[in-house]
Amino acid sequence: NGSLAEGISLREYTDRYIKIFFDDIDTLNIERVEHNPRATESVPEMIDIISRLDEKGMVYEKDGSRYFSISKFDNYGRLSRLDTREIKTGLRYDTDEYEKDDVRDFVLWKASKENEPSWDTPFGKGRPGWHIECSAMVRGVFGGTIDIHTGGVDLIFPHHENEIAQSEGAYDESFARFWIHVEHLLVDGTKMSKSKGNYYTLRDLLEKGYSPRAIRFLLISTHYRKQLNFTIEGIAQAENALARIDNFLARLQDIRAEGATDAAVKTTTEEFFEHFTEVMDDDLNISGGMGALFEYIHTMNSLIDEERIFLSDADCILNALKKVDSVFGFIFFGDRKAGVDTARIESLIEERQRARKEKNFARSDEIRDTLLAEGIVLEDTREGVRWKVK
Repeated sequence: NGSLAEGISLREYTDRYIKIFFDDIDTLNIERVEHNPRATESVPEMIDIISRLDEKGMVYEKDGSRYFSISKFDNYGRLSRLDTREIKTGLRYDTDEYEKDDVRDFVLWKASKENEPSWDTPFGKGRPGWHIECSAMVRGVFGGTIDIHTGGVDLIFPHHENEIAQSEGAYDESFARFWIHVEHLLVDGTKMSKSKGNYYTLRDLLEKGYSPRAIRFLLISTHYRKQLNFTIEGIAQAENALARIDNFLARLQDIRAEGATDAAVKTTTEEFFEHFTEVMDDDLNISGGMGALFEYIHTMNSLIDEERIFLSDADCILNALKKVDSVFGFIFFGDRKAGVDTARIESLIEERQRARKEKNFARSDEIRDTLLAEGIVLEDTREGVRWKVK
């Protein structure tokens, strides 16, 4: 509807918001993933899934649309621990306003309507249902069972339940081994709402002068299985916490004295990193990880006060903080490429591009592997090669 209202193509309309999304995650120092599939490019996979389900008798047709019959899938409700007998006829559990044999069923393929985007398929012209898009994109990128599937708690039922049903029903294999669900974001203790005046976008906050670094700190400071209450006061508290980190880094950078390494520095640093790893391995215990970081900073500040930290110790401490920041992303915020020989990397990327054009794939792979060993990841995109520090 948005593209029609503006008189532009669906691609132009969606590209605008895709750009905003990527700009925002870059601003927050969120590492980009390797694949960003589009549902519109995954129609062949949708056709394959629906065709396989149809062959197994799990699909029926109504008014040109195709529906999944969950009564044909024995394990439906396993993820959400839902007894399908408890779903009452007459209640709507899906956003699809189409005729169904059973209220529990969901649409796989919607019959074409006037002025709607549509695709030609063996089962008619139309467009995909909400759930089939995700299963198809997973299939197109990974081919089969995936290790981890994430999403918001509000998607467990019906969306994730339906993903499982259509994927496992089609291919007779597990869809995902582990499911991780993230709790809701609240603002000032309630759900975001424009009418309540507590609706913020990232750009709103940046225009008010709040730093993306503090926003990132606040957003990751709560465990993913707990509701995060986002407040302006919380941003101020995040700024104060970051100031403690920055003051510590400044003290480290001021150390110029040479001397023998203090055993306490080495031991404390090793214990800190071991403890940090242990708590983060415990279901991403972020509060434990942050607690370990600030306890370490407190201990090291005391050693600086006692003039027990020398130049070699400072390097050891900085290396430990860089390892931790590969997870947190707020200690050296926006500074991941600092100290990296950018000119050399760009030169190697150009050489790799030439090698690929000349079909010298051995050299191309060699350059990629050399940079990867140095912690530099190359990403081949439609716009060209992008690189980042791992």
